[in-house]
Amino acid sequence: MTPVTSPTEQLIDRFGRVVDYVRISVTDRCDFRCVYCMEPDTQFVPRAQVLTLEELETVARAFVELGVHKVRITGGEPLVRRNVVGLLAKIAPLPGLRELVITTNGSQLTKLAVPLKEAGVKRINISLDSLDPARFARITRTGELHLVLAGIDAALAAGFQSLKINAVILKHRNHDEVVTLVRFAAERGMDLSFIEEMPLGVIGDHDRAEAYYSSDQIKADLEKVFTLIPTTEQTGGPSKYYRLRETNTRVGFISPHSHNFCEACNRVRVTAEGRLLLCLGQEHSVDLRAVLRRQPGDLEALKATIRESMEIKPRGHDFRLTAQPMIFRHMNATGG
Repeated sequence: MTPVTSPTEQLIDRFGRVVDYVRISVTDRCDFRCVYCMEPDTQFVPRAQVLTLEELETVARAFVELGVHKVRITGGEPLVRRNVVGLLAKIAPLPGLRELVITTNGSQLTKLAVPLKEAGVKRINISLDSLDPARFARITRTGELHLVLAGIDAALAAGFQSLKINAVILKHRNHDEVVTLVRFAAERGMDLSFIEEMPLGVIGDHDRAEAYYSSDQIKADLEKVFTLIPTTEQTGGPSKYYRLRETNTRVGFISPHSHNFCEACNRVRVTAEGRLLLCLGQEHSVDLRAVLRRQPGDLEALKATIRESMEIKPRGHDFRLTAQPMIFRHMNATGG
């Protein structure tokens, strides 16, 4: 059997950062309406404007051939996209790809955990902001906690390489649950990342400055109960990790406000419409859908466009809590 070798090409931006991680959104649709992500009456993109599964596979192939070794599939909620498991099964064996991972709200995992594992998904991040059913319903607007907990159990039983919980923490909404969430993860051998709210899109549910709860505040809350040991472990994303001495659980902090992680940014995003976003918090982008539909099947043209995009990848974002958002696209349209 011929060994798989990694591509020799690398994507390097004008600041010398190697881009080896792409987050590809397969849909802006979701079965939840989380208060920090979108409005309850969100209008979704017409299906004709969304990349087809074949186009999404081509995008993934182009990035992997350009040296990207980690692909994360996102949404909206990626598992509501019809035939998404078939797409994953085609991406997973791409030569040079080391990791195919997915972020989900967990609502579909009871029926899809095993098919995802069989398709080649290595790791799953599952969003879980509260363990209180009423709070969970308030934050997600349409979600049911028991379905997500059952999905987590199904994913654990399927035997993925690793599972992680992602929790967005908001003051006076769920900030008092950080210890409870850590214990939940530790009991199941899962990692957990706490995320400061991303100021994407105008929302009416709450004032983001008032609801802001920093990573430092979360860390201080945890240190009342646990011993946090700094670690240099990385998963390719922006989390800064600690190990809990008492449980050996790994807890991460994603801190776009309090501890900007732009200097070491190694990733880009592709929206469900095929817009290549060079930065989460800036509008610098390239229309990959136009290339895909103007020159269908021309992988080299797509790769050339991606290479050229490195010249406009900005140094970093400009998130500000006290001003109206500079980015008017919501997180579901960005790719979570």
